Amino acid sequence: MSEQVFFAQAEASQWVEVAPGNRRRVLIHTPELMQVEFGFDKGGVGALHSHPHVQVSYVAEGRFEVTIGGKTEVVGAGGSFIVPGGVVHGVVALEAGRLVDVFTPMRQDFT
Repeated sequence: MSEQVFFAQAEASQWVEVAPGNRRRVLIHTPELMQVEFGFDKGGVGALHSHPHVQVSYVAEGRFEVTIGGKTEVVGAGGSFIVPGGVVHGVVALEAGRLVDVFTPMRQDFT
């Protein structure tokens, strides 16, 4: 079993392109919890999708059109949203920005 990591520096994580204008980097995780940063160019899309994990997202920068379960709202810097497991959701970056997402349990597909 590997040793638990308690601290993580942003520069220790590599960005991975998800789609044009959309990239992510895993910041830190345990089997029960994961924190991921997403960077978006203006117009970048986080395509509609679902996963079994509960997700909470914080808008660190920018403004996003967020759709959760068929309902759409604009969420700006300092705002948050939560997605229950199994619910279809996605985002469109109305301007360049960053989301900080937390998943429980961790996303095995991101490691």
